[in-house]
Amino acid sequence: MEGDMTQIRRWLMPLSWLYGVAVDIRNALFDLGILRSVSYDIPIINVGNITVGGTGKTPHVEYLIRLLSDCYRVAVLSRGYKRKTRGYFLSSVNSTIEEIGDEPWQIKQKFPTVYVAVDANRRRGIKRLLTDEATKDVEVILLDDAYQHRYVKAGYNILLVDYHRIISDDCLLPAGCLRERASSIRRATTVIVTKCPQHIMAMGFRVILSALHIRPYQQLFFSTFNYGTMYQLWGKGTMEPDMLRKNNTHVLLLTGIGNPRQMEQDIRRFVQHITPLTFPDHHYYTKRDVDAIQQALHALPKPHIIITTEKDAARLQHLQGISEEVRQSTYVLPIEVCIMRDEKNKLEKKITDYVCKNKRNSRMASQKDA
Repeated sequence: MEGDMTQIRRWLMPLSWLYGVAVDIRNALFDLGILRSVSYDIPIINVGNITVGGTGKTPHVEYLIRLLSDCYRVAVLSRGYKRKTRGYFLSSVNSTIEEIGDEPWQIKQKFPTVYVAVDANRRRGIKRLLTDEATKDVEVILLDDAYQHRYVKAGYNILLVDYHRIISDDCLLPAGCLRERASSIRRATTVIVTKCPQHIMAMGFRVILSALHIRPYQQLFFSTFNYGTMYQLWGKGTMEPDMLRKNNTHVLLLTGIGNPRQMEQDIRRFVQHITPLTFPDHHYYTKRDVDAIQQALHALPKPHIIITTEKDAARLQHLQGISEEVRQSTYVLPIEVCIMRDEKNKLEKKITDYVCKNKRNSRMASQKDA
């Protein structure tokens, strides 16, 4: 398949077998009810994956926020990966990345009226959201990256699958990138294949549908990214991506995300000259990284700019020691999820129907009528 990035480290297969045994035992304990999953009387939508690395969880959570926040009081609950705090923490617009992590910080900055909380213990986090005075009016909870957190039984599970690494072709850690077996797709209400190229032949859709073995009770959707107007990270300037090709601009693509492959391919539609500078996912930039960024920019012919992601911008903007040239040259490229095949309304109706049917006052009214 176009852009396939699946790589299997065959020499690690014995370790993957041992890992698989442990995962199978854990899932069996939940399936048998020995380990208990807790349900709640509030709509809970889980957005997760079974693959290590980026599948686009944050943009899809933001998609759901835009869909629901005009009509419902929405809360996002994340574990807050790489934060410096512990336990439950409810963010404010003044919270720092060190307190809540980069992705929750990004969400809170973009949607300041949405509750954003972090807690590795999702059951405790949900309880706090539902009972604390500051958040007890919450009507919908979005769980970020909790597909393996089976102690919570979400009412609606969205499983994200990277187009460039289809789970049916992958294998378990450490030989592959799967956190659990591809068969765990059965727990999903909806499966979304993410980061798709914007032009896929009909045969490509059919191949993926066949490979994923979608059950009759599930729905399969495909999403891609739409790119907005770029804006300066340390300034007020803006630029349309189309201007890059017109000006023959050299681009330093600065990323610290799980899988920047699709972003690089997409940007090549706008620009001929791209130099990737890639760091690990959730990477906290250091003084050494600042030097590397400045050297990489200086090595490019002019005109040149730096393009980075919203997620990286959150970790870059308070960094010290950045030269004025880098500050003037750095642009953030915002992305939004676009549901493909004219199925946007179909997906949104399924989600809003679930929320409407399961919101607290609807349940209370149904019980009263009964």
